[in-house]
Formats: sequence, structure tokens, C-alpha cells
Amino acid sequence: MLEINDFNAIRISLASPEDIRSWSHGEVTKPETINYRTLKPERDGLFCERIFGPTKDWECFCGKYKRVRYKGVVCDKCGVEVTRAKVRRERMGHINLASPVSHIWFVKGTPSRLGLLLDISPRNLERVLYFASYIIVDVKEDMLQVAREMVQEEYAARREKIQKQAEEKRIELSTQLTQDLGGMETAQRSTQRQIEEDYRRQRDELVGEAERLRERLEEMSGTLADEDIIFRGVTVVEEGELINDNTLDQLDELVEQELEVLEERRRRDLADAELLTDAERERKAYEATQEQERLQERLQRELDMLVREEKEKLEQLDKLKVGLIITENEYRQLRDVAPGVFRADMGAGAIRELLERHLNLDKLAEELQAEIQTSQGQRRKKATKRLRIVEAFRKSGNRPEWMILTVLPVIPPDLRPMVQLDGGRFATSDLNDLYRRVINRNNRLKRLIELNAPEIIVRNEKRMLQEAVDALIDNGRRGRAVSGKGKHRLKSLSDMLKGKQGRFRQNLLGKRVDYSGRSVIVVGPNLQLHQCGLPKKMALELFKPFVMRRLVERGVAHNIKNAKRAVERVRPEVWDALEEVIKDYLVLLNRAPSLHRLSIQAFEAKLIEGSAIQLHPLVCAAFNADFDGDQMAVHVPLSRKAQEEARTRMLSKYNLLSPAHGEPIITPSQDIVLGCYYLTMVRDGAKGTGKRFASIDEAMLAYEKGLIDIQAPIWIRMNGSISGKSDRPVRELPPASDGTPRMVIETTIGRVLLNSELQPPLRFRNRLIDKKGLKEIIADCYQYYTSLRNLSEAQLNEVRAAHGNKHVQELARIYGSEMTAQQADRIKTLGFRYATLGGMTIGIDDIEVPAKKYDIVREAEQQVAEVEKQFRRGLITEEERYQEVVRIWQEATKQTIAAVKENLNPFGPVAMMSTSGARGNINQISQMAGMRGLMSDPTGRIIELPIKANFREGLSVLDYFVSTHGGRKGLADTALRTADAGYLTRRLVDVAQDVIINIEDCGTEEGLWLHSADDGELMEKLQVRMLGRILAAPIYDKTTGELIADRNTEIDEELAEKIIAAGHESVFVRSPLTCQAEHGLCRMCYGRNLATGKLVEIGEAVGIIAAQSIGEPGTQLTLRTFHTGGVASADDITQGLPRVQEIFEARVPKGKALLAEIDGVVQIIREDEGVRKIRIVSTNVYTDEYPLTRGFTPVIESESDVYEGQVIAEGPGGEQIIARLSGKAFIQSDRIIISQEDHEERELVVPHNARIRVENGDRVMAGQQLTDGSANPQELLELQGREAVQRYLVNEAQKVYRSQGVNINDKHIEVIARQMLRRVRIEEPGDTGLLPGELIDSAEFRRLNNDIVSQGGDPATAATVLLGITKASLNTDSFLSAASFQETTRVLTDAAIQGKVDYLRGLKENVVIGKLIPAGTGIEKRLERQHEDLISEMARMLEEVQQAEKSAEPTTTALPTTNGHQAPQSDTDALLRARLEELLSGGNDHDDEEDSDHPDLSSL
Repeated sequence: MLEINDFNAIRISLASPEDIRSWSHGEVTKPETINYRTLKPERDGLFCERIFGPTKDWECFCGKYKRVRYKGVVCDKCGVEVTRAKVRRERMGHINLASPVSHIWFVKGTPSRLGLLLDISPRNLERVLYFASYIIVDVKEDMLQVAREMVQEEYAARREKIQKQAEEKRIELSTQLTQDLGGMETAQRSTQRQIEEDYRRQRDELVGEAERLRERLEEMSGTLADEDIIFRGVTVVEEGELINDNTLDQLDELVEQELEVLEERRRRDLADAELLTDAERERKAYEATQEQERLQERLQRELDMLVREEKEKLEQLDKLKVGLIITENEYRQLRDVAPGVFRADMGAGAIRELLERHLNLDKLAEELQAEIQTSQGQRRKKATKRLRIVEAFRKSGNRPEWMILTVLPVIPPDLRPMVQLDGGRFATSDLNDLYRRVINRNNRLKRLIELNAPEIIVRNEKRMLQEAVDALIDNGRRGRAVSGKGKHRLKSLSDMLKGKQGRFRQNLLGKRVDYSGRSVIVVGPNLQLHQCGLPKKMALELFKPFVMRRLVERGVAHNIKNAKRAVERVRPEVWDALEEVIKDYLVLLNRAPSLHRLSIQAFEAKLIEGSAIQLHPLVCAAFNADFDGDQMAVHVPLSRKAQEEARTRMLSKYNLLSPAHGEPIITPSQDIVLGCYYLTMVRDGAKGTGKRFASIDEAMLAYEKGLIDIQAPIWIRMNGSISGKSDRPVRELPPASDGTPRMVIETTIGRVLLNSELQPPLRFRNRLIDKKGLKEIIADCYQYYTSLRNLSEAQLNEVRAAHGNKHVQELARIYGSEMTAQQADRIKTLGFRYATLGGMTIGIDDIEVPAKKYDIVREAEQQVAEVEKQFRRGLITEEERYQEVVRIWQEATKQTIAAVKENLNPFGPVAMMSTSGARGNINQISQMAGMRGLMSDPTGRIIELPIKANFREGLSVLDYFVSTHGGRKGLADTALRTADAGYLTRRLVDVAQDVIINIEDCGTEEGLWLHSADDGELMEKLQVRMLGRILAAPIYDKTTGELIADRNTEIDEELAEKIIAAGHESVFVRSPLTCQAEHGLCRMCYGRNLATGKLVEIGEAVGIIAAQSIGEPGTQLTLRTFHTGGVASADDITQGLPRVQEIFEARVPKGKALLAEIDGVVQIIREDEGVRKIRIVSTNVYTDEYPLTRGFTPVIESESDVYEGQVIAEGPGGEQIIARLSGKAFIQSDRIIISQEDHEERELVVPHNARIRVENGDRVMAGQQLTDGSANPQELLELQGREAVQRYLVNEAQKVYRSQGVNINDKHIEVIARQMLRRVRIEEPGDTGLLPGELIDSAEFRRLNNDIVSQGGDPATAATVLLGITKASLNTDSFLSAASFQETTRVLTDAAIQGKVDYLRGLKENVVIGKLIPAGTGIEKRLERQHEDLISEMARMLEEVQQAEKSAEPTTTALPTTNGHQAPQSDTDALLRARLEELLSGGNDHDDEEDSDHPDLSSL
């Protein structure tokens, strides 16, 4: 089997169905788990022993084979292999799915990987997978053509038929019209006949009637009428009138008239009849025409409809292509239109078929490449995204169809256990429920398919199977989460990986540790710095196995069993054995939270009675521990190597300096400071003041006899000299005969006592020693004893004897640390002793309220009353009144503090505690003795009502109530801040965890300028900032020109002083920001390791140190902004922790400052509506001169405009002078000058609440701030480039920390800034095969470009990108590191598709897979392996050279060089040498320390 450490990279990829089956030990076919009666696993179920292995060691299911002698036998009865039960943690099973299902990670991620690959929108893809839409998976092209022709034929036939029908109808209409018209003619003739007949009849009647009347009249002629004689209504003869011839004439006239009337009627009736017939004829003709038109229209409509239908059907057939998504209705229609032409399907099976049969990745890649070249904007973006995923599949060898599962792996049963609880119930992992759902649905689907169930039922079951697998893989990612009993959401496989409780963070990065315990800590003032007190009971439990072994070795117990019994019964001899065992072992103490590496340190254990761990008081600062109930954990390093590492690297006395700033972290504090301060105080007028003593011994004798006070100023003659400044008079004396300096000094016994405890080189300190003074002593001690100049060979040999033959610098560090630890212990003892003897206690009478206080308060009250009066009169606004009141009370508080300070007795315990730095400050004393002053309300607004009382006088109820706001806000803030700071640290660690010192020197010429101009209240002085850096260029004395130091020299304290003395105001140093190492950093660019004061060693995990140094003080930063009022002011910008997060996440800052986009002159414009604008005008004038040699005359006017290429002067022989520039021409006697003005303007709108920083007419540079606030680092990168952003990030972060009094070295922030700026975004890929918009490591980018250029190709172009720490962590090359940080599922999805390889270069990835981290002592193994690689590489190259020499051809043999260019044979030696150089430094990632056993290059 592969040994766990025999690999140096790990690859993740998609699993094929064959892979899944090859992992499996059998198929799980039943959803059963264990039998509730026998409590044994069910066969073929989720816990089946045949598949997963036996539940008991060396015993099969049925019990036929028991004991280890049957190892490896497979029982013929139950089929279970006889083996260890722990195989149930590693053996997997599988489920053969009845229908393929998609893997939800590849479907629902953003962007959907499956959707991108198939170019289907996520919504449509989901509709297909969950059986709501069909997707076409196959189209038969030949049948498609036939179908087209059939459709065309069908519609042609239908058209013909319709046209035929229309023609028939048209003929029918025409015939009908003819018939109608013929009928009308006949009807007309019959009407005419009728009229004629009527006319004749009426005329005959008229004539007949007239004849009869005539006859009558003729008979009566000459007689008188006896009555009226009427003819057709007209009286012919009235009664009594004579009838004569006139009467007959009259009758004839009447008849004539009547006949005319009849004739007229006849004509009219005939005309009417004709008219009527004509009208009817026209109507009929019109109706016939209308009908014809209607028929034509209907025909056209039907034809159009047919054309449309035909077109639609043809279009549908044209659209018929693989991958088309159609609804169920469309599917039915298409099936009718083109039966057998295409195949459409739903669900994951359809998608799998598409991926398997129809996706040609190579062809798709070419098409997408072409599209990227030709398209723009959104289309190009999409094509790039698709190409990225296509290329990932092509390069990784993964098959796209593997994103669809046909076989589902079943994880080992012991990773999803089922245990019996009291009361017979079972507790089970949620995974079992989720697997059970899958198996049930799968079995049901199989049965339905066998039964040939209706499609809709099968489809529904397939959808349910898909949902069950989704829930198993990632419950809740799509739709409602599946919940178990009691409504709790079931934990799926993804949930097992994700988050703080997931596999990565809970089990792989953090493991529970055996051989550990925890207890409360108490102070151990009599311990030495490297010791801790371990309770006996605890030690016995921790070292139990070792004690048992010792008891057996000593013969106290005969065997381990007896020894165990002896330990359990705690026999007296057990304690002796424990004492012996514990001598050889160190223990690790850890206090949570472990914010930096000093939270875990090694100590020698001293056995003590009781149950609390004793801790040395001086290491409290490193652990941030106090003794108010804190607990600490104890761990025992077991192996010899672990013990050795604990002893050489983790012992508390070797961790004296803080890695964050290089100052001592082992600093005396509190009582020790008070004791030392008390000792070194001078009390004029104390007993014995002014006495003179010939020696220190004489003075001590006088003190012991009680003749002088410990603080009395006395004169003493002594040997030696003053260390640092003295605050009392000193008189130099002639040196002694052996050259020892002598002096008479005014000092005190207390100071003599203190100096007697100091190491000789640190004496004599004749000044008041406060906390800072003690810190200096520790720092000076460490510096003195770690400097090789001050150490003798004997001292170094002494260390060699104890610690082995190490590098001389390491020996100096060990010796210095031990001496400093001894010094600290002596100061501790002295401080505690005199703090006790001095009797400095604090009582209520020590706090005196100054008399001035009442006057100050009275005066402030009067001023406030005056302000109120002005407000009531309307002279000031409410806001102005508030601001003024707050100002008055703040001033009053200041005055009170001054009064309290003045009133303090300097020798009183309160003043001593405060001024020595032991505890408390003047503000706290002022709250006790002066006044509490103003408080702020929960929003942060200051309450204008002050608390005038102090704690000595006591608070009123109102005062107390107002105070609670501040107190409560403080507690809430602290709780929130702790979580925020912890999260910040985690992100910083993640982004920087792979920054390890890997090589000696990357050889870069670049560096960082440090300027004294940057010194300010918040920035350290240049002299301090350059300490521990390496010079990037030689530095010379300004006056003499003499070399002070060469490039690559470390700047120590001495050199820094020289540089400053030489008048240098800026220094060019190496920096992590400019390091060119491919992985991690080089020693030179990093410089001094602040925790040791020496140049950093190879293998130091400087990234983690940087992250911890920035994150650890995070809790001390304030949480949010403070306001003096409700009005947002310009000072109201983000500060404290939120500002640090803003900087490191590279977010757009709140209250963003406007930056000048171009160089130019400022114009401030104020518009009517109160809108302010800043206009920047850039004007550049270019001039070009043309001398007029003899004979040349201008052909243009002076001050006229000319354009480029215009002739401006002509000479003899037709020669011409042509303008090279467009602009205005000025003619002088001997020349023409053309002046061109380049004018550019930018206008910016100023936000209402912004304060403008510039004035009208100011000259600004691009990137300069125009308004108050913080610059947006992204804009700064664009305008001023990488260097400016690096400087900005470092300075801004430092501002926040320094303003809170936190000291962090710049280089830690530089390491983080380097990680944020490590990536570049590809703009034009050239021939590199990269994609536009891709993010890539800048070192990788340089390497790729070098390779391409050496092969004569086009290099890629790219722009530096600033990523926030979260984004940078997720963009790391290591998928294990990214997955264990955040967004686990997304990271793993992408990594699997790309088939990513993790080369295990960082710390996290190695911790995850259980290898030694490549840092510290863990790097040695790697170096050994690399040396082996190096030797084989050398052998191979020498072989090549020899072969090249053998071939005696005159042509030059080309050897590959380090950067891929070709070199001729003559340079072979130099080339070989260069290659080896590279392998020894950057080429192989790591280099050893100075005492490394690399092959000597010179011997080659």
C-alpha cells in the first residue's frame, strides 16, 4: 500500500462510474439498516457486513469463523470476510441507479457548470432535469429532409385542393348570376305586357264609358239636365243646365285628358318597371361581385394560413437540432409533424446523452476561441466563461458526462453510524435517512420500469429519485430542504464538509489531542521563567504510560498490568517514578484564544500540590493571561523530535521578543514595576540625605544599621560608569590602576539594590526606573548577549556543550535568551520583594478631591447658563448650543484632571502606581478624585449633561444611570469586537499561510524607499523603520562619498545610526513587496526575524507570523466610529477594526475621497443649487523649431494655424520645410516655431458632506486626494500603480494601529499586501493559451511569458489586480486551502472540473492530509528530498554534456538554459553552473540555513 508520506501533490477530479464501482465492495440494494431484534446489520442493506466488513474484529456475520487465524477468509455461508472491524471506516458501497441523475453541485452552482457547457440557461436546465421540459437528444438528418419534402408536398396538395374548390364555387356563382339575369328579363317583359294590357283595358273602358255618356247626352241634347251629369269625377252638366254641342265638346276634352293621363301612367309604369329591373339587375351583379371577392379573400386567407402553417412546420423542422428545449405541447406537435425524425427526452438521462454523444470539446473550443477573437462585450465575456470550462475538461481528462451519476457511491457505515440509546431507541446519522430515501425511490423506479408503467408515473418517480440524490449531496440547495423528525433539516454530504463543524475545519485542521488536560492557573512567583507548576494528580494522569513503564523497569511492578494497578492505587513509589519521568519531559501550555504563536509555549514541569497550574508572572503578557479564573491547557509532546523541537524552539525563555514588533514581550509589570519604581525613587530630606560613602558595601552597611533611608539621596564612590542618562549629579574620577573607570555619584540605596541585580554590562542605571525603563533593561540585556561581539569563545562553548554544535548565530541567540531570562527573573524577585516591603496599598484616604474642582465646576455652570441664555434669545442654533455646551464641559474635565494631577502626592501610592506604569492612569484617578465628566449615549452621541461627582464623593441615581450607557456599550462592543477580530485573523492567516521563507536570495534589484518625510506622530522614525531590513542598493556617505554599507547588508542598530548620521533622509531597502521568489519569500527580502533579532531562517512561516501580528491586537482596536453629535462630520470616517477590515478587504471606503484623475490645475466651481465641482485642467505645450537657413522663406503667416505635413517654408531649387506638428506657427528672423497645446479636462462632483482639501489654482498629480476621507485603493492602483497602493495599504493600516498605541512592524503588513497584489488579470493572451480576464499568479505569468518569448511567440499582457484577503484566499493555487477556508462546495466543484493538482506548498494543505508542514524543522525532510532530486538532475545533465562532447561534429550543441533560451556548447560549464545555482536557490522552492550541507559549487 502507498505510504502516506510518499507523495508531494494531490489531485482532485470527477469520478467516473467505473471509478465508483472500483471503490465499492458491493451494491446496496435494500434500505434496511439493522435488525431491531438481533441488532445485527441486514444483508444488502446500508450496514451490510458482506459489503462493508465485519462489525466485530476477526469474526464473520454468522460466527462460523472467529479469531485472527482465519484472517482474510471469506465465509462461504454469510459471505463476510474475516478482518478488522475498522475496515468499516474505509470500505465503500454503491447503488446502481435505475435512471441517471445529475450532481447538484454542477447544476446549481453559480455559474451552472452544466448550463455553461451546454449553453443552456440554468432555469431551462432545471426544467429539463426535473421533468418539466423536453430536450432534443437526436435528429436524423436524412429523415428530416424527407419530412421537409413531405410537408411541402402535403401543403402543395392542400393548396391545389382549395384553389380547385374556389374555382368551382366561382363557376357556380357565375351560372347563378346568368340565370338570375335571364329570369329578370322574362319578368320585365311580362310586367311590360301586363302594363300594356292594363292600359288597353282602361282605355277601352274609358272609351266605352265616354261613348255611352255621349249617346245619353246626344239623346238629351237641347234639354235641361234634371240632375248633375258626372264623368270620371268631373261634372259635365250641372242640374238645370242646357245640354248642347258644347257639352259634347267638353266631354270629348275630358275623354282626351283622361286618355292622356292613362298614356302618361302607362309610360311612367313602363319606365318604373324598367328602372326597377335595372336596379335589381345591378343589385344582383353587385352581390355576385361581392360574393366573388369574399370567395377570393377566403381563398387567399386559407392559402396564407396554409403558407404560414407550412412555414411554421418547416421552421420547426429547421429548428430541430440537438439541445433544443421544448415544452410538452411543442413536443406533441413536433411528434405529429415529424414522426421518427427526432428523439426528445427529459431528465438527467437526456443531458447525459447530450454530453456523451453530441459534445465535441475540441471543436467547441475552436469555435469559442474564434468568437472571443471576433466579438465584444457580453458575448465575449460569455464565450470566455464557456471556454474556461471547456479547456478545464480538455486539460484535466475529465469527461463531461461524469457530472451525471449513473452509480452512486455509499460512504462507509462507520462514517454515518447508528448507535443504540438507553431505552432501546436508536440515534442515527442523517445520511442514513437520505440514503434510505434514495434506495427506496430507486427500487420503486426499477419496479415501475419492469412493470411498463405509464410514462407519467415513471417520470414522476425519476424526478423524485433526482430530488432524493440532490438532498443526499446538498440538502436545501434546491427547493425546500428535506427535514427529519422534529422539523430539523437533515445534514447532507455537503454539510458534512462545510463550515466550522464540517470535515475540513473540525476534523482535518483541528483535531482533539490525547495526553492533554486543563486547569485553572494561579501565579507562581517563585518559578523560573522556563518553569510551570503542574498539579501532581494531573501530571500522573498525563504521564501514566511513562510512569507504568518506569515502574516495570525499576522492578517495582512485574508487568504492565501490575504497574497500571499501582498507578491507579497511587502507591508511594509511583510519585518517585513520576519525578524521574517528568525530568526528561517538557509540557506545552496553551491559553485560548490562541491569537499568536506565543499562546503556546513549552515549560519544564515542577510537581506541585493542589489542583491549579502555576504560571510564571512574566509570561502572562504573552498568553494575555491573568489570574481571575483563567484556564490553561497542558499538552505533552510525545516523540523525541517533538520534545527536541519544544526544547529548542518553544521553551518560554527562548521566546522573549514579540514577533510582531521585536520588543521584549517578557516585560515586568504591575507589582514588579511598582517595587522597582519605589526602589529608584529619590526622596529629598529622608533620613541620611547627603551622607557620603567610600564604597557600595559601606553604604549597604549603613542601610542595614538603619542609618539611612532606602530613598535618601547619598553620595557613593564606585567603579564603573553610568549606563544611559543619570537624573542626579555624577563626578568622574581618575581611572583605577587597571584602567577601570571610577566616579562619585549621587544615588540611593534603592538604586544600588536594583543595580546589584543587573548583569554587569547593564550597570549603572542612576535614574528613576518605570515600566519603560524595565523594558529597556530586558531589551538591552538581550541585545548585548546575542551580539557575537560581546561573547567569548568560552561562553559559546558552554552553550555548545548543552545544545550541540549549532550555527554560531544560533548559539548566540540561545545564550542571550538564557541570560535575559535570568535577568528578568532577578528583576521579578526584587520587584515583588520591595513592592511588599514598601507597603504600597491603596485606601480611600489616598484619594483627595482637589479644592479647585468646585470652582472649575461653578465656572463651567455659569458659562453653560450664558450659552443657554443666548439660545433662548435665538442668537445661536440648537446644534451650536449643543456643541458649545459639550466643549465647555470637556474643557472643565481637562482642567479638573490637571488639578487632580497637581494635588497628587508624588510619593503616595496612587501617584506611584500611575506614574510608574504599574496600573492605572491619570484619567482613572481623575474619575475617582476629580469628576467623571461627559458620557456618551448608546448611539455614541455625547450626552451634554456631565457627571460632576467622582467615585470618592459617590454618584447620584441620575449620574449612575447616565454612566450605565457607556459601561454597557463597552461590554457589548468587546463581545462583538472579539468575534470580528477573530474572523479577521482567520482571513489573514488564510491569505498568507503559504508565505514561507524558501530561498536564500531571489536576486531582485527592486526594493522599497523608506523616507524620513513619512515620520509623523503616528509613524515610527526612519531609524526604527529601517532596522532589520536588508539594503537593496549600496549606501554612501554624502560628504566623503565613502561606502557605508553595500547592497544586501542587514541594517542593525549600529548601521542605522551611521546612515542617519551621514544625513540620509531615505533608504532603499529590500521588501517582501518586491520579492521575486516563485513560492514564498527569500531571506534577503524579508530581513530580520523580529522574534529572534537575527536574519530570518529558511523555513520560517512568516505569513502566519504576519497574520497573527496583525490579528492579535485586533481586539484592542475600537469597533466603530464616534460622533460628537448627530451631524455627520468629515472626521466621522471609519476607524478601528472596521477600517482595518476595509483596508485588507480592499473595499470602497466609507466616505471615499475624490482623487485627481490627471495631473493639472484645480478649479473649484460652486453652482446655484449648492452643488460643488472640482475641475482639473491639464495643459501641456509642445514646441518644434525649424531653423531658416539661407535662402529659405516662410510661405505662411506668423501666428497662423498649421497642420502636420503642411509646407511652411520654401528654399532655392524647390526645397521645402514641412511641419512635423499641428499647432500655431510663430515666425522669427532665423526660425519658425510651431507650438501645440494639449488640453484635457476632468470634472468631479463633490459630495455634500465632503471637505475639499485643495484650493483654486493648486497643481495636483494624478491620484492625489482632493477631498478628506480615505482613498479607494482600486482607484489608486489604476491612477498611480502598484507601488502607490502598497505604500497606501501599509500606511493606512499602520495609522489605525498606531492611533490605538499598538506597535506592529511594517513588514507584516507588507507580507499581507504582497498576497493581495499577487495576481494579475490577463488582458491579451498572446500565444500563452491563457484566457482574457483570467486571474493568474504574477510569478507564473512571468514564467509563462519567458517560455513563450524564448520560443519566439507573442507574450501575454496583464494588469495587476488588487484582491481583498477573502478573495485572495479563495484564489489560491491550493484547492485544499481554499476549500477549508470558505465556499467549500464551490471550490471543490471548480477544482474537480479542472482536475486541479495541489502541490502542498502551504501549511494548511499539509495539515489537512496529515503531513509535516513545510516550515521550521518540517522543511528539512523536503530539503533532503530536493537534494536527492538535485543529484539525479546533475547526473542527467553531466551525461548529456558527455554525450554532446562525444559527437565530434563542428556544430554547436544547444543546451537548455534556466529560462528556456538555447545556448552553444562552448558555454556548457557556465550553463551547468547556472542551472545548479538555480536548483540550489529559487528553482527548487527551498534552500537550507547557512550551515546547510549543499554541494559546494566551487568544487564543480
